[in-house]
Amino acid sequence: MSLDSQTKVLLEQLAAAGTPPLETLAPELARQAFVVPQGELAQVGKIDNRIISSSETNIPVRIYYPLETMENYPALVYFHGGGWVIGSIDTHENICRALTNQANCVTISVDYRLAPEHKFPAAVEDCYAAVQYVYDHAEDFQVDRTKIAVGGDSAGGNLAAVVTNLAKDKNTPPICFQLLFYPSTNPGGEATTSMLENADGYFLEKGTMEWFRDCYFNSEEDKTNPLANPALHGDFAGLPPTLIITAEYDPLRDESEDYAKKLAEAGVEVECLRYDGTIHGFVSMEAVIPKGKEALAKAAESLMKVFINRK
Repeated sequence: MSLDSQTKVLLEQLAAAGTPPLETLAPELARQAFVVPQGELAQVGKIDNRIISSSETNIPVRIYYPLETMENYPALVYFHGGGWVIGSIDTHENICRALTNQANCVTISVDYRLAPEHKFPAAVEDCYAAVQYVYDHAEDFQVDRTKIAVGGDSAGGNLAAVVTNLAKDKNTPPICFQLLFYPSTNPGGEATTSMLENADGYFLEKGTMEWFRDCYFNSEEDKTNPLANPALHGDFAGLPPTLIITAEYDPLRDESEDYAKKLAEAGVEVECLRYDGTIHGFVSMEAVIPKGKEALAKAAESLMKVFINRK
C-alpha cells in the first residue's frame, strides 16, 4: 500500500509549517508546539471538570456525558497520548467526545502527571488510581460499576494496557474492555521492521520517540519493568476483551500487533485492525484523515457491544 491522499497532504502541510522537532525543545515548549487538527468538536450532553484524589496527588479529570440521558451509564476511562511528555485532556477532546456520543457512555479523560517533571511510575499511579476511584465512586459519576472500560492512544494506550494488567493482578477494579489505539507496548525492545521502515517522515519519528523515553524512564532498568513495558507482563490469561487499532506507516505498528498476538495466545478475546495508508496519530487527526473517523466508529461499536452484553 501507499499513503492515502489525505494523509499525504497532511504530512506535506506539517513539513511546510517548519515546526522544529519536539526533541529540540524544552518540555513546556514542546507541549505548546504540539497541535492536533481536531476540527469542530462534537456537542455532548454535559461536561464536568473535577479533581479526584489519590494517595500520591490530586488528579484532574474531564467527564463527558452523552446526548442521550440515562440513569446510569457505562464508562470509558481514557488516557491521552503524547509520549508521557506532551498531550493533555485538551488535545484529545475530539476522541473523547466522539466515543462518548457514539458508544453512549460516560468518558472520563485523565490528566495524569507528565514527564520529565514526573517520571515513571507517576503516570501509571495516576491512571490506575483514576480507574479505581471511578469504580469506588461510581454513583458520583452516574456510572454502572460493572461496565467500566479503559482506553488510550500511543503512550495512553501503553498506560491503558498497563492499568488493565495491574487491575487483573490486584483483582480490582474489574475492567470489562480495553481499547488501544496504536499503543506503545514494548518501549525499549528490539527494533521491529515497522520501527526501522517508518523511523522518519511519518509524523512520529525515531528522535522524538527516543526523547520521550529518556524523559519518562529513570534508567534502562525501567524499560524491562512490566508496569512500563506491558509486553513483559508475562500472564495475559483472564484479561478482558480487547480492540487494538494500528496504522500501516507507524513505527509502533509491529509491537502493537505483536501484543495482540500475545493476548490471543493467552486466550484473550482480541481484535486487531490495521488501517492501511495512514500514520500514527490518525485517530486524533480524524478531522482531516477520514480513516480516523472509521476507526472511532469501530471503537464505539466494539464498546457498545461489550456494554450491552455485560450482565
